[in-house]
Amino acid sequence: MIPFNVPCYIGKEDTAIRDAIEKKKLSGNGAYGKKCIDWLEEKMHVQKAMLTPSCTAALEMAALLTEVEEGDEVIMPSYTFVSTANAFALRGAKIVFVDVEPGTMNVDPEQIAAAITEKTKVIVVVHYAGVSCDMDSIMELAEKHRLWVVEDAAQGLMSFYKGKALGTIGHLGTLSFHETKNYVCGEGGALYINDPSFIERAEMIQEKGTDRSQFIRGEVDKYSWRDIGSSYLLSELNAAYLSVQLEHAEEINENRLGTWKMYQEGLANLADAGELELPFIPEDRAFNGHIFFMKTRNLDVRGQLIQYLKQRNIVTATHYVPLHSSVAGKQCGVFSGEDRYTTIESERLVRLPLYYGISKGDVEYVIQSIQQFYAQ
Repeated sequence: MIPFNVPCYIGKEDTAIRDAIEKKKLSGNGAYGKKCIDWLEEKMHVQKAMLTPSCTAALEMAALLTEVEEGDEVIMPSYTFVSTANAFALRGAKIVFVDVEPGTMNVDPEQIAAAITEKTKVIVVVHYAGVSCDMDSIMELAEKHRLWVVEDAAQGLMSFYKGKALGTIGHLGTLSFHETKNYVCGEGGALYINDPSFIERAEMIQEKGTDRSQFIRGEVDKYSWRDIGSSYLLSELNAAYLSVQLEHAEEINENRLGTWKMYQEGLANLADAGELELPFIPEDRAFNGHIFFMKTRNLDVRGQLIQYLKQRNIVTATHYVPLHSSVAGKQCGVFSGEDRYTTIESERLVRLPLYYGISKGDVEYVIQSIQQFYAQ
């Protein structure tokens, strides 16, 4: 069986976790947490990075920091994971879903522009498959209309837009270290703060609404409840595992990109023949090989292909069901404009096995099996 995903494991994570245990500091913001934060801030050129229990938690912090409340509107693509919308729906916002660009499956800036009203407060972009959205156009819109931009870069660590790391371009950015991502620690995430006006409040929100961070630094003589917040700290055990992954970030990145390129080259003839479509990567964007997806001609062909590969012991996956078509999506939001691409493109998309350490033989077998399917 060739699985769709295997959580990344370098082989030194056990040692780091044992060391964290021996240090007798298991809650957040310990030595390993600081090590990960230092790496993110230095390598990704982030003003302030904070480790969180998940990308979901980081998005919830972003919703609190941008002071989203009932009556506000938040624009985002419908083609995304539920956490993107949940974080803002929890604050009472109306979610305004818009269409995607079919090549990248990223949000279309023109559709964002058409959806902006006097009630709009935040634009949330999602960098699908680790490939950047058109951030220049989006930031221009935000500046023109005085809106916050939150980057959901859950899939985007080690991806760049015109040399800038994903998550560092908007006012706030979020990352995921879930076991399905390129760099993992089971469950985990990070919040990037690119506007310094957010930093002090973000520290309070992360520490249950207290000024505990200031107390630890000796800036206040005791800490107290100052704001709303929650427990948005990543455990030191998770941070220890993650620290090893970040130390080997280049190695992991090169390995995944090698697999991605094998798929791209091995299926190019089918794309040239019009049997399927392969991912489109704009020239000004460096990506991290997070997902290799292809698009079949229609939903029926996708179902047949998935079943055929399953019979050959290859596990594939579809992806998001557009949020505007879901029960909660209809309750919490509306779709602005025409659903020209979101639904029909999502119904054609299938993701192939891709993870750190997958063998070339397995990748070649997947490619061969897809070739045989279309040969029939």
